[in-house]
Amino acid sequence: MGIIRKTKSLKRVLDTFQKSDAAISVVQLIDNMKHHMNKTTVYRILDRLKQEGIVHSFHGKDGLKWYAKCSDHSSHQNTDTHPHFHCNHCGAVECLPIDIQIPDIPNLQISSAEVILAGICSKCNP
Repeated sequence: MGIIRKTKSLKRVLDTFQKSDAAISVVQLIDNMKHHMNKTTVYRILDRLKQEGIVHSFHGKDGLKWYAKCSDHSSHQNTDTHPHFHCNHCGAVECLPIDIQIPDIPNLQISSAEVILAGICSKCNP
């Protein structure tokens, strides 16, 4: 982590990401933090953590913005693209530890891509 002032609010948000490898929606995070900080503070902290490469964001199949802590494969400002899995049964969202190559397309400059795979996770699969 670069030079980030470590406030109580920052520590609470970081602790949330340290407790689990699962992604968390911004709505869930704001709801979890509502007794400790307002949603503007949550968004500001998420922006700082994203700039530092500590978390990355993506849009889930529900259209919500989701955040997940970066692992070695995603910590370099998301220049690589990895898929995310969204369970249709329990709603869990997780990063999949594989890289996807986005092809070069003539006359287009791709700046970002998001891949969401939906189905049933191993915990819900009978």
